[in-house]
Amino acid sequence: AAGLITNLLTAVPYVGTTLTTWLWGGFSINDPTLTRFFAMHFMLPFLIISMSSIHIMLLHKEGSSNPLGTNSDIDKIPFHPYHSYKDTLMLTIMITLMFMIMSFTPNIFNDPENFSKANPMVTPQHIKPEWYFLFAYGILRSIPNKLGGMVT
Repeated sequence: AAGLITNLLTAVPYVGTTLTTWLWGGFSINDPTLTRFFAMHFMLPFLIISMSSIHIMLLHKEGSSNPLGTNSDIDKIPFHPYHSYKDTLMLTIMITLMFMIMSFTPNIFNDPENFSKANPMVTPQHIKPEWYFLFAYGILRSIPNKLGGMVT
């Protein structure tokens, strides 16, 4: 997966190969690449949580823009308790639903070919990505130009 995604950078004109080599930390995927990707996967959730917290604090301090143009506080609905209770209820329902699905039907999203015995000497006839990558796979396969597929 790391090779496929990082090889998309080679489609960038003039600097693609250099950018890929820099990201890999050499001419192939090796220890520096895995260390960089591990660090990125470790730090990314903290970055997302930090940016979301800053966004919510600024939104709370400054207020949001109103598309209706009403400025009076009488017309506004407070976030808490109305929306926060609704969001908490929906989050609880979604987590419960996900827990139930994963507990009682854990293989519901798996491909049946994943249960056959692996043979490292034979490549399967039809290799397809997991369901959550199918949209990107379809975009990449529908456009013959590598750069065009990457840009879309």
